[in-house]
Parts: sequence; structure tokens; C-alpha cells
Amino acid sequence: MASVPVFVVLMGILVSISHLTAVPWKYDPVDQNFPTLSPDTAVTYENPNNVPLEKVGTYKVAKRYMWIKAVRPSTGEVQNIHALIREPIGAAGRRAAVMFMHGAGYGTCDNSFGDVATTMASVGFVTAVIDKPVWSTSDIDRDYPASAKVYDQVINYLRSLPNVNPDSVGLYATSESTWISAYLLRDDPKVAFQILLSPMVYSPRHAMGFFVAQDFAIAGANQGYQSVVRRLFSTDTALFGLDNPDIKTQIKPAFAVPTFVAYGTKDVMTAQVEGVQKILALAHSAGNWNVTVRSYAISNHVLRLGDEALTGTPLADHYQEDVADWAQGQIHGLKQTSQPVAGSTIHQSIAVPVDLQGRRKLTLYMLVVHASAVIFLIVAVMLALVACAMKLIRLVRRNRKPVFGFAHGFGGTLVAIAGSTIAALLLFAAGLGQVIIALVKLGWGGVPDPAGVSDWSWPVIQLVTAVVVWAWSRVLVRMYEVGRMKGVYEIPAQIKGQGFSGTAIVRQLKTNDPNPVLASTKFGIVFFWIAAIAMFCLLLVFAFWGLFIY
Repeated sequence: MASVPVFVVLMGILVSISHLTAVPWKYDPVDQNFPTLSPDTAVTYENPNNVPLEKVGTYKVAKRYMWIKAVRPSTGEVQNIHALIREPIGAAGRRAAVMFMHGAGYGTCDNSFGDVATTMASVGFVTAVIDKPVWSTSDIDRDYPASAKVYDQVINYLRSLPNVNPDSVGLYATSESTWISAYLLRDDPKVAFQILLSPMVYSPRHAMGFFVAQDFAIAGANQGYQSVVRRLFSTDTALFGLDNPDIKTQIKPAFAVPTFVAYGTKDVMTAQVEGVQKILALAHSAGNWNVTVRSYAISNHVLRLGDEALTGTPLADHYQEDVADWAQGQIHGLKQTSQPVAGSTIHQSIAVPVDLQGRRKLTLYMLVVHASAVIFLIVAVMLALVACAMKLIRLVRRNRKPVFGFAHGFGGTLVAIAGSTIAALLLFAAGLGQVIIALVKLGWGGVPDPAGVSDWSWPVIQLVTAVVVWAWSRVLVRMYEVGRMKGVYEIPAQIKGQGFSGTAIVRQLKTNDPNPVLASTKFGIVFFWIAAIAMFCLLLVFAFWGLFIY
């Protein structure tokens, strides 16, 4: 019975932490649809003067390589970038050109955009694909403004070519690079047109928060794991010198030029309905009404049919022809006769979490709790290794002196509690791991495995952690009970006799009492409390991620 109030207090602390660290998230409106005006994605124009509009394959394509010295202004780093230029053989006059911009990852000029760039060149465009400018950055700290300058450097190179019309150079940006193209168009308004494939539109924090939250649900992960998403994307990354999550991407000049937007219906990474609405609003506010939107059935985030992880995955039907036709009409100044929004109905399952922001206090608490758990776990493991070494040495020397000397069953209890807590941690990691793997498969356009650990692990961990808290309450009460029987906690007597200084407790812990409260050795006492603190820190970690919200 004495364990019940202790259990209630401990659970109250952990439940309060889970609620205090909770992040509100608005999912409404759900299942939004943006109807298209025609199922036909073809792009057509009025052409009263019979301006020649080449078809795909009109020209054979020549390829050549060159090098570009890309300087990162903020650090002075230099990256020698390989560029692949494709040109239509025999195309008369000065031609239009397209510069391609990479999405996430580490694309090169040889493994990126080969089919689209070749198609565009076959209808008369000069195209440029380069190695992605990354310098010493990683996916989490890309230098977007510097990347924009490198891509603009390529655009200026195309403008300088004798067979290119400098007023007809546009860009082709996909996914992550649509954040970069916003900077480029802001600084270079002379770009003639832009083709945006799965544009992210919203800031990285909001776009990625939407993507991960949506895919966790699609993958069948337990609803509890959404609390992990909320807290993770509320991290104040500015504390680590990372400003990318909150960069401004909705810049009017970025949509002041003729724009072609393409989406795939199997794209689970992009907020399409709100994205289209925002693009149209920004374009109209910039005085641009020349926006064409196309939605392609059965295609993924990069407009491929199927799993992008497999080689040779084709692009959506008619996509390349549509892009080539649209771009030709733009450079010739023709009036479009096809519907501005066409293809499959554009769908979005949940709202973009635009209220999401970095929370500094929450981030600082997260750092303290997780750092404490890691530190105490490392110390506990090191002490356990030392204990093993001591035990081996004593076995060799036939010394039967105990290493820990735990009394009253506290040693076995500690092993049981630590084992169950670590098991809960591993189960938590396994659940997250499975849903992350599913998220990656969905992102590539594949089909994830049926939800397993990511579905049932959350309630199991909640049950295990509650049992662990009950076990700790029993341990604390048992320690008090044993200590009281041995006179360790007789505080009134200490106050009367020698003043309360904890002397009796310290003396009890220091002596090698054959019947101690906790352990007969100092090493055992230290190890017990280090391990206990490590396990409690893990409970605080679980509480931070919302496992004590029932």
C-alpha cells in the first residue's frame, strides 16, 4: 500500500512532462481536393503564323563536358563542378536553353536528368546538367543561397553561348531545388521560364513536417508516433547554427515568370493542394497569370512510374512531351489553348502545419534529458565492464569477496528493471526504424511492408514503462523499509542527539556491514545509483516523446 502513493507521484511527474512537452498540431482540413479542368495533360497553343514547334526526336543530340569553378561565398570553398552540355545537332539560329537543378542527395551530371535533358535537346533546346554544388555541407546544412549563385553561373554561361538566345534561358527545378530556385529568381529576374517538378513551396520545417506526418499515417504507424514527429520538427535548429528549416521560400519574384508545375498522384512528399493554391496566389500577386499545372496518374515524387529505387523506372506517360511543348510555346510567345490545370484530381490528405515553429525551451530540455541519459548509460556500462574485470581477477585469485554485495534482493531487482527499460528503448527504436524504412520506400514510390512493430510497439512500451515505474516505487519503499529497520532514517533521534547532517546515513553506506541496506561495497552502492539514474533518465526520455500520454 505504501508503494501506491509513490507510484502515483512518479507517474504524475512523467505524465506531466509528456503533456508539458506536447506540441499542438492542426491536421484539418483533411482530404482536400483541387479539381482539374481536363483529364488531358497535353499542352496546346494558338499558332496562326505556323511557328515551327519541333516534336521529340527532331534533332540528334551532341554531348560535351566542361568544368565550372563554384565558389561558396560564405567560406571561400571551391568545388570543381563537372557540367554536361547537350546540344541539338543541326538546329538553326539561336536556341532556347534549360538549366537543370538537383533535388535532395548528391546527384551528378551523369546520373541525373538524362532522359528529360536529352528529350529537351531533341526538340531544339540547349541543356545543362551539373554536379550538385555541395562543398563541405550535408543534407541538413545545405547552403541554398550559394547554390543559387552556382546555378545562376551556369545560366549565364548558357547565355554566353553563340547558339543560345540569352533571353530564352529557363530552369528546371525539382523537389529540394525549388527552395534554391526561389533565391535564383529573386536575384536574376531575366530567367525566361521555370519548370517545377513537385515543388515544396513551403519552408523546409513546414514541408518536411507535413511529409513525415502524412507518411507515418500512410505507413500504418501507431498514432502515438505522431508525437515524435511533432516534437522533432519543433526543434530550434538555430541553436546549432542551422537556419535552413525556416528559410523564406514564398518569394513573389520566384513566381513572376511563366511557370509549369508538375505533380504525381503517388507523390507522398508534397503538399499539392495547398502548394498549387500558394503558387497561384504568389504568381498572381506578382502580376503573372501564366501558370500551368499538370497532375500525372500513378507517378511518384519525381514523376516516375513505380519505385525510383529500381533502375530504369520510366517517367509518367506524356510528361516529357508536355514539358517540351509547353516550353516551346513559351519561348515563341504563343497563347495557350489547353486548360491551365489538367490531369488527375490533385489530392492532399492533411493540412500543412504552418503553425509549426522552433521551440527553444523545448529544445534545451530535450538536449539536457537526452545528454543525461547518454552520459549515465555510458558510465553505467563502463562500471559494469569494470565489475566484470574485477570479478574475473577475483576468480583467478580465488578471492570470494563480492564485487557489488547487493543485499535484500536489490541486485536482482536492478537487473530486472534495467533489462525491461532497455528492452522498451530497443522496442521504441525498432518501431521508429520500421516506420522510417516505410517512409523511405513511400518517398521513392514503392510500397512499404505491412505495419508491424511500428503499430503494436507503442502501447506495449507504454505498458512496460508503467510496470517499470511501479517496480521503482516498490524499490524505493523497500529501501526505506530496510533503512528504517536498521535505524538509518531515524531523523528525530539524529536531530536530538547530533543535529541532522545525514551522518548516520553516510556511516551506514560507508561501512562493510554484513547486513547493509543496499550493498556491502562502495562500488555496489555507486553502481546501483548510477544505473538507477540512467534508467530514470530513460523514463524522462520516454516522457519527452509522449509515451506517458494515455
